[in-house]
Amino acid sequence: MGEIGKFFGGLTGKSKDDFSDGNARFISYMNVYSNIALNQQADEYVRINANEKQNTLKYGDALFTGSSETPDECGMSSVVTYEPTENLYLNSFCFGYRLNDPEIFDPEFLKHLLRSHSIRSQIAKTANGVTRFNVSKALFAKIILPIPDIKLQNQIASILDRFETLVNDLSTGLPAEIAAVKEQYEYYRNKLLTFKQIA
Repeated sequence: MGEIGKFFGGLTGKSKDDFSDGNARFISYMNVYSNIALNQQADEYVRINANEKQNTLKYGDALFTGSSETPDECGMSSVVTYEPTENLYLNSFCFGYRLNDPEIFDPEFLKHLLRSHSIRSQIAKTANGVTRFNVSKALFAKIILPIPDIKLQNQIASILDRFETLVNDLSTGLPAEIAAVKEQYEYYRNKLLTFKQIA
């Protein structure tokens, strides 16, 4: 990851008061943790002053949680899958990742890839701690991402999006059927997103 993109931080220099009467939308830790595609409409705001230097999010950015109580829950990802219509600011407990060449990944594919078993297992190894675990960006930079042809990325994303819709739509069937579809989705996600490493 370190060779094809750069990491950036969330908000800096903010006090509790800045979040009580905000004028700009910010992305919370739980938004990143809970959504593979970022929810850009969440009603959480922060005060941003004129000419203030803060990082803003762009289409294609991948966002990661920086810490958790277990290594397996560290580095949960969310991807900015459509162009933001306003400035979005990331909370300070997360960090962002921006590709040097945004054309190499379809964000719709990337959102699934970063939650796949093969990538999550690499991410878990970047976490250090005892009672609270924090990811190391130096180790994160060594994570290897497969980059299939963009047409293949589009096809995989389309298949996985259909599964995800079925999994998350509780009105489509009984809980047992939903569980079965979820299991299928996870199976195919891991199969479709496992690539042979080229030396």
